[in-house]
Amino acid sequence: MFERFFGAAKLKVIIIGAGVMGMMQARELALQGVEVVLLDKGLSGTEASWAGGGIVSPLYPWRYPEAVTALASWSQAYYPNLIQSLEAESDIDPELTRHGLMMLDVDDWECALDWAAQNQAWLEPVDHAQIYKLEPGLREGCIEALWMSQVSSVRNPRLLKALRVVIDKDPLIELREVSPVANLLASDGGHANGVRLESGEQILGDKILFCSGAWTPQFFPELDIKVLPIKGQMVLFDAEPGLINRVVLSQGKYVIPRRDGKVVAGSTLENTGFDKSTTHEAREALADMAIDLFPELAAYPIAGHWAGLRPSSPSGIPYIGRVPNYTNVYINAGHFRNGLVLAPASVRLMTETLCEQATSLDISPYEPSLRVKVANTP
Repeated sequence: MFERFFGAAKLKVIIIGAGVMGMMQARELALQGVEVVLLDKGLSGTEASWAGGGIVSPLYPWRYPEAVTALASWSQAYYPNLIQSLEAESDIDPELTRHGLMMLDVDDWECALDWAAQNQAWLEPVDHAQIYKLEPGLREGCIEALWMSQVSSVRNPRLLKALRVVIDKDPLIELREVSPVANLLASDGGHANGVRLESGEQILGDKILFCSGAWTPQFFPELDIKVLPIKGQMVLFDAEPGLINRVVLSQGKYVIPRRDGKVVAGSTLENTGFDKSTTHEAREALADMAIDLFPELAAYPIAGHWAGLRPSSPSGIPYIGRVPNYTNVYINAGHFRNGLVLAPASVRLMTETLCEQATSLDISPYEPSLRVKVANTP
């Protein structure tokens, strides 16, 4: 854990985007003695971070590049300490629960086992008897599965509420909601003096960081930043504790039990631009999927249905680092479906970069300067 320090010349960072990445980033920079202005176009914690399922693991982790595995492994090890600290600081329990991840109908079984051996990940095959010992309410006919006993989930709305309480208490952090940014205040030489809000107000700072998810490319039309919004719809069953005990994944869809018995089922993957509307077809398909896995869910009502815009990126590798053509503008965005699990490591790398410290992980796979070219150039 960083310790707060106060120097003679205090660094001021403007963060655009108050989702889990932006809020976690603000907290960690403040622990370094950095002054932060945190801006959001709407209300904090109400976009993709709120809409996700909160599984603290990539789905089918062996199908991702090593760069994603590195961030996920670091974050998974750090999460228990982070949650304990946030609960102590906010009096809100984000409900980090280690109930494990069971994966059914896996085609690339050997790839999964090879990945687990190479990364010392706790992944093992389980047979029919073990499956139903772990999850008695599962549908009949499951013969084999892959089981990751160490995987946790976090109740992301509660995590976001805890972060919000911590931010409100910190004198080094100023949160400005409903404050959409129009553009950077850029000078010659690629240096930005701050940002201009759509209201016309100017906010000055030493460094500017975009944690703006799928909206990030809008601020850099001259750059080919490949982050796109992918809609994910989810439903929530108002079930009872003990009906489902594990996170279960099948054919890309999942169910997640909460401590109070509610069950999250998701999610769709829809390339519909910035449309966040929900559809009856998706609601029925997700409900049918969940009930097919756990027939007893049919007796419980659907208590919620929503959608969020995941910021997709090539191979799911986020952009973390300085923006090309700028000396003091940075990005931490493009985590696709893995924002919650990758957040702690991504935030740590960005904090170390902004504070000009040695990085905990090799940052080169995420560097925008190595992955982004100026639009319309060879």
